[in-house]
Amino acid sequence: MSRPLRISYPGAFYHVTSRGNEKRNVFLSAQDRKRFLEYIESAREKYGAIIHCYCLMSNHYHLLLETPNSNLSGIMHHINSSYTTYFNIKRSRSGHLFQGRYKAILVDREAYLLELSRYIHMNPVRAKMAQSPWDYKWSSCAAYTGGEEAPLWLERSHVLSLFGKNPNKGYKSFVIKKNDFDPYKNIHASSILGDVGFVNKVQNFIKKEEARGVIALKKVFVKPSFEAIEKAVNMTAPEGIRKKACLYVSQTKGYTAKEIGSHYHMKPEAVSQSNLRFKAAVGKDKNLKKEVEEIKNKLESSIV
Repeated sequence: MSRPLRISYPGAFYHVTSRGNEKRNVFLSAQDRKRFLEYIESAREKYGAIIHCYCLMSNHYHLLLETPNSNLSGIMHHINSSYTTYFNIKRSRSGHLFQGRYKAILVDREAYLLELSRYIHMNPVRAKMAQSPWDYKWSSCAAYTGGEEAPLWLERSHVLSLFGKNPNKGYKSFVIKKNDFDPYKNIHASSILGDVGFVNKVQNFIKKEEARGVIALKKVFVKPSFEAIEKAVNMTAPEGIRKKACLYVSQTKGYTAKEIGSHYHMKPEAVSQSNLRFKAAVGKDKNLKKEVEEIKNKLESSIV
């Protein structure tokens, strides 16, 4: 499996997460969490990172940050390597603390920054570690809702400016409002969270950079919705193979077996087996192969 895109430019926003190796806890004490926050502060001082939200869980953390200097990799190397060194020395251990590379989602701030702040701050409530998000000591929520003084390195103004004369109270009401938003359901190319216009802008940026010889990245594409796939299949494929075609085309368009199974109420293993059999059938049947190509062409001709 190829690695997700690493897209970097001045002023980019990211939702960053990093988990403990083998899902083990990376924060074992209050002192650990305090030290980690110190490394976030030093990333602000040394690299210009702007931290909008944070939440330190037990075996992972969330950051919503901005990179005015287009230096996400430097920021994250500083935070993770500094904390790993501290953790290993304190506990007389060696080796990796975090599981592989951190995960960074490029965020369309105009469309998703507010929702992402709520998603991050509600993590302790979803994990049943706190009754309310502002009660959890190791996130930025209390600083947003007026429960405690915000550290100097925490940037709250962009989010709170959306809540009028009493922003702390307004945000407090907003953050606990029932909402099913899940950022990972709307991600394009494994690393971009935004609407079609934002994804197109990122795609154009990549093309310009490639033309300049600065970077070489795979093409960013917008995944068509399941509804669009079903519509294209129904216009082309014979009735008897429509569901199989939907499963197969969904996978070729970037959806995982888990995502496909969730949509069609199937187990991921059943999706994978169906797609393997359908792929074999496509390889043997020229007419079926032509029909699948027509479905893909219909989806390519429009962005949904």
